[in-house]
Amino acid sequence: MELREIINKIDELKIRAQNAARILDIENKRIKIKSLEFEINDEGFWNDTIRAQNISKELAFLKEHVFFWDNLNKDIDNLKEIALDDIVSKDVNLLDDVKNTYFRILKDFEKEEFFVLFNNKYDNSNIVLSIHAGAGGDDAQDFAAILLRMYLRFCEKKGFETIIVDETKGGEVGFKSVTVLVKGPYAYGYFRSEYGVHRVIRISPYDADHARHTSFVSVEILPELDDVKKIELNDEDLRIDTFMSSGAGGQSVNTTYSAVRIVHIPTGISVSCQNERSQTQNKETAIKILKSKLLELKQRELLDEKNQLKGEYKSIEWGSQIRTYVFHPYKQVRDHRSGYETSNVDNVIDGDLDELIESYLRLGEIKN
Repeated sequence: MELREIINKIDELKIRAQNAARILDIENKRIKIKSLEFEINDEGFWNDTIRAQNISKELAFLKEHVFFWDNLNKDIDNLKEIALDDIVSKDVNLLDDVKNTYFRILKDFEKEEFFVLFNNKYDNSNIVLSIHAGAGGDDAQDFAAILLRMYLRFCEKKGFETIIVDETKGGEVGFKSVTVLVKGPYAYGYFRSEYGVHRVIRISPYDADHARHTSFVSVEILPELDDVKKIELNDEDLRIDTFMSSGAGGQSVNTTYSAVRIVHIPTGISVSCQNERSQTQNKETAIKILKSKLLELKQRELLDEKNQLKGEYKSIEWGSQIRTYVFHPYKQVRDHRSGYETSNVDNVIDGDLDELIESYLRLGEIKN
């Protein structure tokens, strides 16, 4: 690659960076930073510790994000200046240095450009993640536990906060269901690729004949929405039960009826929460999750009605898996929507989901 060609590549990268910065709304992020900094300097800011911590995390993320794009533009401009000087100067040949620097900047840019794929209105929301074991008995319940660990490891790598708010243990192993709050930048953007049925094919560790079994686990993702404030609940539509917590949290949790289950009678939607020591706190969390579920149900009904009018309605069946994890007779993870495949099942199960997620998000970009 000649120096003139490199300079053209640098110009193209500059345009790509400007377009990406516009899509990511970097200028509005600068305004948001100033607003949060003003809020942090308020005298009573730390009176609400949890809110203060969340705002501090958001500010740190925004600053890091904007800092990257500012430095990227400086690096691109400096590199072009060096490349142009090298054309004029005959004393030294900086072609190799310019090429190496260009590819380093390109790699960094493409990693950050990933955020352009977060174009859903809820992508920057926290989420409620629910995992439910389906067909497959102990194998499905065990795989529910494996998926939970996979998602917790992924969140750990991303720096997301996770809180298990409810869990129902399996009869012998794993979980029948588990619900987790996930808090972090673009949590919904990352996790919306996971909504649906996950299938696993493996030699069952619970079969004395070591036969190969297929089992299913469903994953539900709900964005934590401000819109839930608009959802009004009538007391007569709710059945509220209290029970003894089965989760972690110390002796006082397990010896008092602090856990709460709320059933919305008209829809049959049930939500449980047992992670807090206080019954009141568990009730508040359960109400918030219930409202999110009701809002999603309302939006889904509107979408289904729209699709039926278009003739595009398709029923969602338990067997319509979005992804298959094969442990035997070979190793493979395949996403049935994007077509992405990898034989490195162990890495995926250990929380390395970036390529799977990106393949799904880029598929949406192509369709749009």
